[in-house]
Amino acid sequence: MTGTNQHSEAVETHISQVFLAADRVYKILKPVTMPFVDFSDRAMRMAAITTEFELNHRICPDVYLGVFDVTEDDPSGAPVAVDRMMVMKRLPADRQLDHLVDDEEFFTYLREVARFVATFHAGQPPVSGTAAEPATVGHLTANWADNIAAVGPLVGPFIPQDEYDRVRTLVAAYLAGREQLFAERIEAGWVRDGHGDLRCEHVFCLDDGPRLIDCLAFRDDFRIADVLNDVAFLAMDLHRLAGPAAAKYLIDMYAEFAGEHHPSSLAHHYVAYRASVRAKVAAIRFGQGDTAAGEEARMYHRLAAEHLELGQTRLILVGGGAGVGKSTVAAGLGERLAATWLRADEVRKQLAGMQSDQHAFAEPDEGIYTPDFSDSVYAEMLRRAELLLTRGESVILDASWSVAEHRAVARAMADRTYTELVELHCDAPLSVAKERIARRSASMYNPSDATPAIAQHMASRFDPWREATLIDTNQSVACAVDAAYGRIMVGTAGSPASHASQASQALQVCVDEAGLTEESIGFFLAGFTRLAVLQPRQQTRQ
Repeated sequence: MTGTNQHSEAVETHISQVFLAADRVYKILKPVTMPFVDFSDRAMRMAAITTEFELNHRICPDVYLGVFDVTEDDPSGAPVAVDRMMVMKRLPADRQLDHLVDDEEFFTYLREVARFVATFHAGQPPVSGTAAEPATVGHLTANWADNIAAVGPLVGPFIPQDEYDRVRTLVAAYLAGREQLFAERIEAGWVRDGHGDLRCEHVFCLDDGPRLIDCLAFRDDFRIADVLNDVAFLAMDLHRLAGPAAAKYLIDMYAEFAGEHHPSSLAHHYVAYRASVRAKVAAIRFGQGDTAAGEEARMYHRLAAEHLELGQTRLILVGGGAGVGKSTVAAGLGERLAATWLRADEVRKQLAGMQSDQHAFAEPDEGIYTPDFSDSVYAEMLRRAELLLTRGESVILDASWSVAEHRAVARAMADRTYTELVELHCDAPLSVAKERIARRSASMYNPSDATPAIAQHMASRFDPWREATLIDTNQSVACAVDAAYGRIMVGTAGSPASHASQASQALQVCVDEAGLTEESIGFFLAGFTRLAVLQPRQQTRQ
């Protein structure tokens, strides 16, 4: 093992004094009082260092060796405990994970770390009931509000106003619309007493496996969390140091070893949350006179904004006449966005009690294509979509969307679930659509019953769709999918103005349950209103 020849030194943090010897580390807590911790009393410090030892010893018992009392003789010569010190094995600094980013074995180390963290989490019992409060929407809303408020003084000189507003809006929308997801995570047993401060500097990759140190000990509610929230702290730090591929690899490996499944939006949300925590810490340091911390806060805030954008829950309507290629575009988007693709042709056959590859050719508005039956198909698609959206999954609904009333119902559902709605109208010349229909009729598997005559009929009865972005599908598949994907990623307009009042009602519950102040809730609602004014829902056809 490298790095064993280390110099003795002393390190002081805002709450502790640490003495590093050749092969040992000795730590005592300082008699300080801060907003998040009170160590002013000797007995409290001694109890806290014991708790810190116990919490860390459960993770790495061979690193955390014990505690002993620091004594002084009283006037009679009897020893009296005046403080308590924790003793650790000193680990080689060059084996810290943040020092190994350029190592050719870096991703191997990440895999080992993911396995270690998953094993640690598996050894902790699930937390439920009132003890799981830190993983609820109300508690997360309060924490987000605190984080966002803390960086408020840096808006302008360091953090752009529009980015700050966008973060507030995206956070509020995700939390308000995904309460079912967070509740089900608790019910499924994914809330555990974890590490709480899992950053690269706290991870050591030794020859015989990883070690984790410095578990957060002074606040239980900072440590008790969804296991994905715990590992997302390390993923966030990896993104900062090594890029998004390293962060994704860690989370993917963790999920594999833990047997855990989550929507990608939840991972992005938790990575963003952890970045916001670090932005808050940097903002506090800036306020205490550390001028370099302003740029650090900007970097972390931007990282939070990036993951919130990536973690948006979207409802994407991909419509158009028969044969225009909407299913091809929908399939391509589903792959790129890791979104669930629901196809009207398949839902229609399921409701009719048929196999998807069975055909039910009929004249327009007859058979299983009557207006009433089509209404039931759209209702079922939207029902399934809502179940997925409230659980953090983005959904692509592939149908003609030729009837304005169906589109209005979809918009209402997007509003109800605080979901970004994107409407895409695929279009190609009627002659091209008819040729495609004739060609695909020879396919062994295709759930569509469209014929050239149906394409002609639909083209003559398509309600105007001015809210949609027009996608020209009379080009290569790659170009059409690129155009649709570009519209989704560039056109993230956020919530419509109507969301402001909805958010007020939904988040007021969080105020009541989590003790949020009116000032804190204002940070979220201002974000909704501001973006609704600047970027309304309706899109222009391009």
